[in-house]
Amino acid sequence: MLLSLYRAATFLGGPLITAGLRYRVARAKEDPARLHERLGRPQAERPAGPLIWLHGASVGEALSMLPLIEALLAARPGLQALVTTGTTSSARLMAERLPPGARHQYAPVDRADAWRGFLGHWRPALGLLMESELWPNLILEAKAAGIPLILLNGRMSDRSFRRWQRLPGPIGQLLGAFELCLAQSEADRARLAALGARRVVMAGNLKQAAPPLPVEPAALAELQAALGSRPVWLAASTHPGEEEILLASHRALLATWPELLLILVPRHPERGPALAALLASEGWRAARRAAGEPLTPATQVYLADTLGELGLFYRLAWAALIGGSLVPHGGQNPLEAARLRCPLLLGPHTANFAAITAELEQAGGALRVADGAALTAALRRLLSDPAARAELAAAARRATGDGEVLTAILTELAPWLERALAGSDARA
Repeated sequence: MLLSLYRAATFLGGPLITAGLRYRVARAKEDPARLHERLGRPQAERPAGPLIWLHGASVGEALSMLPLIEALLAARPGLQALVTTGTTSSARLMAERLPPGARHQYAPVDRADAWRGFLGHWRPALGLLMESELWPNLILEAKAAGIPLILLNGRMSDRSFRRWQRLPGPIGQLLGAFELCLAQSEADRARLAALGARRVVMAGNLKQAAPPLPVEPAALAELQAALGSRPVWLAASTHPGEEEILLASHRALLATWPELLLILVPRHPERGPALAALLASEGWRAARRAAGEPLTPATQVYLADTLGELGLFYRLAWAALIGGSLVPHGGQNPLEAARLRCPLLLGPHTANFAAITAELEQAGGALRVADGAALTAALRRLLSDPAARAELAAAARRATGDGEVLTAILTELAPWLERALAGSDARA
């Protein structure tokens, strides 16, 4: 009954949803030229042959799908891949990084008619949904269209688990629509099974299979020349409320290392102007990368409000604090720093990557800091001790895996992929 009420509300609320999208366009959060995709009216031509559909929320999920997409396309000549996400930043990255045979579309809003139009146009043979994308209309319309679904990199936080336990009917129906759920961790597997998933396998976290973040060699050489031998620390993918803590630590560290540079990378680049105003109000000598402001010896904070350049900054930093962990957000992906041998620090809030951060800590590959004071103390230690930095980085790199997760996921997907593609060939 609750799912029926949801479907009715999203149907009747169509004009409000459309108005909300147009409001987001005005705030540069939607692409006006591709708004038809969000409304379930694709205009791109569907390619011939079988097509696999992969869906993730935003940048992190989309990037973690890339190795899987490449492996699937390499294993089956003629197969096509369609990737859907919901953010403009992920769309830009996919335009740059998707391999031949793969294309990107914006995911429709969660209305039944929007998903019906999307699925009717693209006719995927199989749908792979990332992590916790449990949108009711998406799932129910795919099931009605006879499209088998697999939950990939399935995640169910303890908080979400407790909330869904109060709604066993709806979550049981949604999870029951999946042919297979591949969970990130044993805890995720147990929670998904308890909530009604029919077949759940703990396959590991697909983010462990991602290659090192790329870098533009010319940009790296340019910043290395500008920095010289200056000590550098990085605050990667920060969220509101963290910057004030980070800047207080940086100010304390400057008393010992006057040349120290903080590279500040907000999770959402559109926050750049607001952060630049904050830095100016506090009297920092700052340079903003998105505005083309040069990094000079006098620069104390380099505001890197650009997209897709973390691979550059991790290669420059002596240490990195992983954002989203000093505030109750749940943390961002620490594996990106670990793969590039950047010593990493974690705040207390890492629920989004609980299994990974536990493995990193157990391996001695991450330092946990409780607050700003602990962050300052940890950075003092790392900045003054090259051996400690090297040991921390090496331990983190050893804990990142070597492709075993991708192999495990491909093994689990193989029979479902062949079955779906055989059905697609028969329908064709």
